[in-house]
Amino acid sequence: MAIISGKIIRCAELSHVVAFFPVPLFLLSQSHPSYYTSFHTAPEKTKQAHPMAKNATIYKVELSVTDMDRHYYETHNLTVAKHPSETDERLMVRVLSFALNAHEQLEFTRGLSTEDEPDLWQKSLSGEIDLWIALGMPGEKIVRQSCGKAKKVMIYCYGGSTAEMWWEKIKNSTSRFANLEVTNFSRDDTRALAELANRSMRLSVTIQDGDVMVAIDDSTLHVTPVKWKSVA
Repeated sequence: MAIISGKIIRCAELSHVVAFFPVPLFLLSQSHPSYYTSFHTAPEKTKQAHPMAKNATIYKVELSVTDMDRHYYETHNLTVAKHPSETDERLMVRVLSFALNAHEQLEFTRGLSTEDEPDLWQKSLSGEIDLWIALGMPGEKIVRQSCGKAKKVMIYCYGGSTAEMWWEKIKNSTSRFANLEVTNFSRDDTRALAELANRSMRLSVTIQDGDVMVAIDDSTLHVTPVKWKSVA
């Protein structure tokens, strides 16, 4: 509380008092320095980066997205940490997955460094997980848990016949998950993407009618995602 002109003012009312009473701010700051700091010098919010794996290789990516299907046109400057066990193929699938779902709230997680997070996620301002993106061939238990944590779950799988065998095994047990979407990239596409990987990339992704064109420097690659399961 503070006493101004003989009247007791509660802390919650001080911001209004400063606005309507001609009390010099230095008097408030001297007698109640915490009030001045609280109302006038609040620290700026900063986005904390996720801890990176030890010995991770850092990739800098300038990603320009032209998504005519979603009417999304933005450029993102990304810092991508490549886990020591991660291949160039998987790294490029991660970057492509970001491009296909690009949003200001979408971000890379700790990925291979933890079992509790997907490869990318998008959270609401209240902390709820709006989108959970996983790569590869997760087991039925992990898929079930993921669908219970997020409003929408997307799995991007790759690996040729290995991915096809995985899907044949898991598809019946996952049909009940209305918020699950599964998309496959062909082995030829992901291997071609891997050949374009470098630690400093200017990458352009254009999406139209589900077809994807990836351009890096003078190289252009057409990728055709195949949707194996759609959300209900």
